[in-house]
Amino acid sequence: WLKELNKEKIGVAGGKGAQLGEMYNNNFPVPAAFVVTAQAYKEFLQATQLDVKINNILKNLNVDNTRELSEASKKINEMILKENMSDILKKEIIEAYKILDVDEKALKAGKNVLDLIKNGRDSAFVAVRSSATAEDLPEASFAGQQETYLNVKGGKNLIDSVRKCWASLFTPRAIFYREKNNFPHEKVLIAVIVQRMVNADKAGVIFSINPGTNNKDEIIIEAGFGLGEAVVAGKINPDLYILNKSDLKLKKKELK
Repeated sequence: WLKELNKEKIGVAGGKGAQLGEMYNNNFPVPAAFVVTAQAYKEFLQATQLDVKINNILKNLNVDNTRELSEASKKINEMILKENMSDILKKEIIEAYKILDVDEKALKAGKNVLDLIKNGRDSAFVAVRSSATAEDLPEASFAGQQETYLNVKGGKNLIDSVRKCWASLFTPRAIFYREKNNFPHEKVLIAVIVQRMVNADKAGVIFSINPGTNNKDEIIIEAGFGLGEAVVAGKINPDLYILNKSDLKLKKKELK
């Protein structure tokens, strides 16, 4: 759960999960979430012997050969999606999903009360978000290379989406980027955040440093109507706001 995480827990929850935990524990309004840890992913690979099979596919791969890269990625994805995670892990994920966003007092009220709450609630819509253990490093940025699945509902769909997030660690782009940055594939693990969906009227991205000019005194906000996925994926031309970091005064506004 987010209350157990902070920015030092990248090895457990990945970059995104660790930072969400840090924000949650500093009283930012972060929607309820739990994390399927990077260790759970590693145990899945070891139990199915996929770690060995994946390494064998990647060790002699020529990433500059587009066809070879695509075929390797497809094969690894199919292997991950074909394998079942352990019954214990499935049960833990489903149980956490059932009590997502349940009030802290209710969680402590006893099994009977908790069972009543779980049985009386409709399944929540959640975002299933990849969170790699190599995101936003000083020497390289792996953020945005793995998948996120929105508006996921129901236990089976949730389990399938977690495995899809695991598989997205091996998209052609992700494999290529790690190889070109001399980052060993086996050193990168992936956690998965399961977070309650927010029906956003407006959403966007905030940059604490201007990414276009590298100006550390400016904050950049890009926003649009609806979910933030449209902004992040570049599907829309978002509104732009530039603020002074020192006093948060608006310097520039462009409405698209």
